[in-house]
Amino acid sequence: RLDPFVGAMHAVAEAARNVAAAGARPIAATNCLNFGNPEKPAVMWQFSRAIDGISEACTTLGTPITGGNVSFYNETLGEPIDPTPVIGVLGLLDDVTTAVGMRFRSEGDLIVLLDGAGVAPEVEPADQADRADLTRGFSSSEYAKVVLGVVAGAPPAIDLAAEKRLIDLLVALAGERLVYSAHDLSDGGLAIALAECCCGAEGLAAQVELRGAWPAEAALFGERGARAVVTVDAARLARLSAVAAQYGVKAQALGRVAREEFR
Repeated sequence: RLDPFVGAMHAVAEAARNVAAAGARPIAATNCLNFGNPEKPAVMWQFSRAIDGISEACTTLGTPITGGNVSFYNETLGEPIDPTPVIGVLGLLDDVTTAVGMRFRSEGDLIVLLDGAGVAPEVEPADQADRADLTRGFSSSEYAKVVLGVVAGAPPAIDLAAEKRLIDLLVALAGERLVYSAHDLSDGGLAIALAECCCGAEGLAAQVELRGAWPAEAALFGERGARAVVTVDAARLARLSAVAAQYGVKAQALGRVAREEFR
């Protein structure tokens, strides 16, 4: 709703990150485009901008649209739904034994944040321009909507080149069997990604420490893309960091997988 062009690009990028986190290379996409009454100029504008965003993201990420459908006239009492482009991405996994799950595996594994942009502004000092961009993006987050009751600003700026670097790295890490788990960051940011990694992990939890100038809410719940959390054996952290550097991705150790008793 806030920016159909950028929002649609985020939808494509997130779907591609999902399959890459599992170790598969994204190769194609499909869609289901849900909008209100296209006879209304504002709705037709949303539809057109969403298509433009999907096209740009799919072109950059190499995931051509193989099919899809459109659903119009989705309204209640004359009010259109928010623009809702649903994206599915197909990934190709050469060797099923290299597939990576999102659940934490073992106590003591290192938790590493991968950042395709090569920086981590939520946990590092930033200049005023970066701070303004983060504030605008955070006001459109799930945290702002659910906790603060705010839906404003614009989606976080998207860097498709950074998304591509992260995707390529995730596929490479899986192929080399370097990581035990992987999960992309999207709705809810880092905190939700870590919580989801704990689900079904037999009493395992995340023990992390973030140091930086940002408020805890921004560091934990900011939804900037091109990021993922992975776990790795401490003895292989140097190798993971070296591979990440080859792809231009920042790798930052945040903490360890622990038993729930650490609380």
